Amino acid sequence: MSTKKESGAEQSARILETLQAEPNYFWARFITFLILLVLVIWSSSSIHYNGVASKGSEVAYGILNGITHPDQSMLFTTSTSGVPYLILQTIAIAVLGTIFGGILAIPVSFLASTNIVPKWLAYIFRALILLIRTIPSLVWALVWIRVTGPGPYCGVVTQSICSIGMISKMYITAIEDLDTGILESLDAAGCTTFQKIRCGILPQLSASFVSTVIYRFDINLKDATTLGIVGAGGIGAALVQAISGNRWSIVGSFLIALIILVLIIEWCSTKIRARLAHGRQ
Repeated sequence: MSTKKESGAEQSARILETLQAEPNYFWARFITFLILLVLVIWSSSSIHYNGVASKGSEVAYGILNGITHPDQSMLFTTSTSGVPYLILQTIAIAVLGTIFGGILAIPVSFLASTNIVPKWLAYIFRALILLIRTIPSLVWALVWIRVTGPGPYCGVVTQSICSIGMISKMYITAIEDLDTGILESLDAAGCTTFQKIRCGILPQLSASFVSTVIYRFDINLKDATTLGIVGAGGIGAALVQAISGNRWSIVGSFLIALIILVLIIEWCSTKIRARLAHGRQ
């Protein structure tokens, strides 16, 4: 019993010593809090609340009334100005932009991976990827409109370029996490370069690549609506025109279609990514 009591006392002493030896982060946390507080106060000084606009309540009521009372003739029409056509055009822009961006990102990603190419070459391509990601999609759309003219083609080109930036960054992470032991084993077995790529690289990267492309498609689908505002095709331009003309029932039709579309795509993409990541239904 005495031995047990002594061992218990020794354990308590060791616990106290460990607690006392723990670094004291009080001042570091206090200084961090002060810095954040100063940043919040400084940022708030440039923001001035002027109240709700005179027509703000009317617009809010109009949007809610439009969602609850949509223009059904816009929902069930085959004309080029109807909701089904514009939604399909928006989906087509997102699909093509994602596919082209995902394919073009593959060589860029391999050339930007430090475990594949020399570091100096990888840093050049990483700088290119950073440049693409730095410029917002709306700015890219305004640039490409000058080149291709307004329309869906501009939206596809814009989304392809923007997709390269994000997809390449995530591809690089997957490529740099490759298990090189498998490649060494295939090399020792006398496999050719094509066989090493087919049996050693693609099985490791395929799930991650597909998951990344699906995730980017979610983003592109929402961006396709925004890009339409500047004339890059899709439902965005028609939506803005309806809002400007106070045609709230048509606005409601567009918003209902977008909400349903995003929910369906989100549910499908979540299921696919979960199955790719964990192998479950």
